[in-house]
Amino acid sequence: MSPPTMPPPDAVYGSPPPDLAEIPADAAQVSPLIPGSARLEDLAEASLDRIVVLAPPGTLERRYALSLSLRALRPGGRLTALAPKDRGGARLGRELKAFGCEPAETARRHHRICEVARPEALAPLDAVIREGAPRHIDNLALCTQPGVFSWDRLDPGTALLLSTLPVLSGKGADFGCGIGVLARAVLASPAVTALTLIDIDRRAVEMARRNVADPRAVIRWADIRAPDAALSRLDFVVMNPPFHDGGTEDQMLGQVFIRRAAESLRPGGTLWLTANTHLPYEAPLNAAFKSVTLKASAGGYKIYEART
Repeated sequence: MSPPTMPPPDAVYGSPPPDLAEIPADAAQVSPLIPGSARLEDLAEASLDRIVVLAPPGTLERRYALSLSLRALRPGGRLTALAPKDRGGARLGRELKAFGCEPAETARRHHRICEVARPEALAPLDAVIREGAPRHIDNLALCTQPGVFSWDRLDPGTALLLSTLPVLSGKGADFGCGIGVLARAVLASPAVTALTLIDIDRRAVEMARRNVADPRAVIRWADIRAPDAALSRLDFVVMNPPFHDGGTEDQMLGQVFIRRAAESLRPGGTLWLTANTHLPYEAPLNAAFKSVTLKASAGGYKIYEART
């Protein structure tokens, strides 16, 4: 009988710039935004020799990731935490000191980089971990978690799409499903036979699985940019596509979502899309679909119906 496989002694959270932080060759990826990664939450206490963290921009999310990383390190183990100065980096040193660490801080290429040896005794981390953990919130009446898109409120673009969306039928998909707000509305129609929910954020997928308890729903942690033969001949796609990657605006993301929707729909299938008014999606929509109709525009958002 083979001995159990031991987890690697090193980990990395996200994709730090390789010229700013050395990533151990055997490091286990633990970011929720990289499909297939291990869960940072599942790392045993004092099990790591080293972890490198590209710290998230959101305060609750960042403090949660740092706390879990410190908890997973053995005493004397090394944490490298870095982030752009204007997206949480300026706070890293203070936050690590509040956890009982003595960081050595440097600045390079608009990033703050903190090196820490985990002390024998850390400040209590349980409250910080609870703040960043999944929870049910009353204003959404759903399970959610800090770090997920619009985690504590209904974003206006989704609200406008919900008010515009007709009753759908057949087999469809929700690209970038988040915690399942759109999917719940779509599945309210008994004429919907199947709905695939896809998101690149593991936390969103885990919350969607709690929020969408419907046998017609299949919920997957995946990157919509990757080819997927299972998504074909759909009757409809709904989506509120992202336009930020790592905190930086990237309009190409939405354009990829549009192309993937066109590829996944049957002839005559329909895409329903919500987007910020300033995003130039008209050209890619017209290039990928036979007909494109602006269905609503309000509050800085627009809704399009596009047919293949």
